[in-house]
Amino acid sequence: MTPVNALAYPPRVQLSSMSARKILILQGHPDTAAPHLCHALADAYVHGAVAAGHDVRRIDIAGLALPLLATQAAFEHEAPPPGAAAAQADIAWADHIVLIFPLWLGTMPALVKGFLEQVLRPNFAFAYTPNGFAKKLLGGRSARLFVTMGMPALVYRWYFLAHGLKGLERNILVFAGIAPVRTTLFGGVGTAGATTRIGWLAKMRALGRDGV
Repeated sequence: MTPVNALAYPPRVQLSSMSARKILILQGHPDTAAPHLCHALADAYVHGAVAAGHDVRRIDIAGLALPLLATQAAFEHEAPPPGAAAAQADIAWADHIVLIFPLWLGTMPALVKGFLEQVLRPNFAFAYTPNGFAKKLLGGRSARLFVTMGMPALVYRWYFLAHGLKGLERNILVFAGIAPVRTTLFGGVGTAGATTRIGWLAKMRALGRDGV
């Protein structure tokens, strides 16, 4: 978890204890060599959330360098590596989770999927039960997915039916008890002009301010 330095942002607005939220931002672009739109979107959300008085933590998933799980035994019985264990502590702390990533082959990058497999393990995210239905262990938390893509967002949502995102929402997040899960799509990123991108960043700051 990267601590968020509140001094780098505008003065906080004092929120009531009922309004302030504990927000965990998971930035999932796999490329650490150069900043991408996903990094800018995460920065903007942090900016709005911190300025509004929310408590914010951030994880850049690519910086964790987590290994991929290869066996069911490892998934169920081995202790998660330190980076994944720290991420579990941040998820347990949070009451709202923001996940940002680019659309690759219709769904999340493998890096993000590998992170979720390492972190959302049995007896943390869910528990097996004798009747075969898993018990959700992460209830009381909401989430929002921010996804960037080259195609128009409406094409992905209505022609391709957003199957990759629906699987992430239903089969991973809601399966663990995280709900509601909202989704914001940023399409046509390769051809978006400066005005459009400025609008996207303003939207992120506004959503961060509202803690949603």
